[in-house]
Amino acid sequence: MSKVVKIRTQQTTANVEDFVNKVDNEQQRADSYAIIEMMKKISCEEPKMWGASIIGFGNKRYKSPKTGREVDWFLIGFSPRKANLSLHLAIDINKHEETIQKLGKFKTGVGCLYINKLTDIDQKQLEKLIKTALQNK
Repeated sequence: MSKVVKIRTQQTTANVEDFVNKVDNEQQRADSYAIIEMMKKISCEEPKMWGASIIGFGNKRYKSPKTGREVDWFLIGFSPRKANLSLHLAIDINKHEETIQKLGKFKTGVGCLYINKLTDIDQKQLEKLIKTALQNK
């Protein structure tokens, strides 16, 4: 039997625009607004704050196949961090070789794509990855 587990990072009522306006780096702030518009357009969802620093779009209950544990989370999201912009796409980015070869300058983590600024990447390829992530939901 599954059990819904409350995790620390929850959707909040904090204002997304207020959060983005507090981002110190002007380039990151501008890129954050561009990513918000891109994710909003592709997902047809409004941005919501998750925890203190993640902007998420949509909701989904994820169930661990190993433990049966369930958590509520967003479909796609991102966070402007000091070092880079962290995009949470919940896909194995490395399995999309054709797209990532055309993407530009980035790093990857488990389900995350790290970019320094939007001008470092091909935004059409980023849109493809976002659409792919939403299709897997």
